[in-house]
Amino acid sequence: MCFPCICFGTGTRWQFFRRWRAAEVGHLSEGPLSIEPLLAGVRSPERGGVASFLGVVRSQHRGRQVLRLEYSAYGEMAEAECGRVVAEAESRWPVKVALQHRLGTLKVGDVAVVVAVGGGHREESFAACRHVIEELKRRVPIWKREYFADGEVGWVGAGGTDGGSP
Repeated sequence: MCFPCICFGTGTRWQFFRRWRAAEVGHLSEGPLSIEPLLAGVRSPERGGVASFLGVVRSQHRGRQVLRLEYSAYGEMAEAECGRVVAEAESRWPVKVALQHRLGTLKVGDVAVVVAVGGGHREESFAACRHVIEELKRRVPIWKREYFADGEVGWVGAGGTDGGSP
């Protein structure tokens, strides 16, 4: 959504628009995720090891059929914590990291999270990629609501704990 006074304004209005656009392309997205832009962001001639992870909505959870998921987040805090996770990985290994997580309603087969890491070698790329997804699940305030075929609904909170609530 674009408001004319924001998009075509000057001064502080332009600064507001720039912040609004930055939030739109942050770590959280309400639209479908694609790995290609993230891979493009971490690839370079000096990075020979590129690792990636796609988290895809599966049809089963603990033997129960899943119909769909809903992801919600504490937006500002989740964005900030995602940024810290990325910065932490980039300071621990000589890599470039890209991360996005989807919010909203997802159906089976939809991509929920994408991590892409480019490094000089595969070892650091794999290690950083694993670190980012594990820390994302452990620390970032994103909650998953699962809708099951038997009519039950369950929450999985930040840290992967069942029974959490947003």
